[in-house]
Formats: sequence, structure tokens, C-alpha cells
Amino acid sequence: MKSLKQNKVLLLLGIAMRGRNLVSGEFQTLEAIRKGSAMLVIIAEDASDNTRKLFSDKCSYYQVPIVYFGTKESLGGAIGKDLRSSLGVCEAGLADAIVKQLKEEQSAVEGRNGGKHGESKGT
Repeated sequence: MKSLKQNKVLLLLGIAMRGRNLVSGEFQTLEAIRKGSAMLVIIAEDASDNTRKLFSDKCSYYQVPIVYFGTKESLGGAIGKDLRSSLGVCEAGLADAIVKQLKEEQSAVEGRNGGKHGESKGT
């Protein structure tokens, strides 16, 4: 079952797609990175090692934030397409909202688990 935060991220991706503020697929995402229009790149957690390295290198070179989230199936489904291993968010406000949701999800997971790798969180 998907968490509520994950659903929010997927909903934001759907909104970005409907507003034409999102590109999907390897070619279009790479093109958006090169042109400087990509504000955030999202790579599926189950993407191949080659895809991960390609986007990691490009995003590092062009200084575009990159996150690993969801599966190819969930990313594609969120935007009304088939499997997608890479997405580029091309609107700063939506990119910020997605990053914020991902950070909230991460902090919620750490809070439930007592910190990263079993460490206790300081108060």
C-alpha cells in the first residue's frame, strides 16, 4: 500500500504533466537538462544502473537536483503513461513542492524508525 506522502508526490507529478511542466522519458529528460529547463529530475528506484549513472552524471554536470523515487510503473501511472524511468519537472514551484513532500516523507520514516540506521534522534 502506498503511503499518503507518496500519493501526494504522485499527484503533484500528475498536476505537472497536465500543466505541461513535466517531461518524461530518457530523451526528453536529457534534453530538458541540457537546455536548463529541468528544475528537478526524478529517477525510478528500479531504473537500470546505466540509467542511474547517465542521469547522475548529467545532473551533476548541469547542477540539476536529482531524486530517486517510486517505480517505473508508479511514475508512468502518475502521468498517464506506460513505464517511465525518468521525469523532468520544468517548473520551479512544483519542483520545490515535490522536494518538500519527499523530505517530509523521509523525516517521517526516520522518526518512526528512531533515526537513520537505527540511531536515536537527538531532541
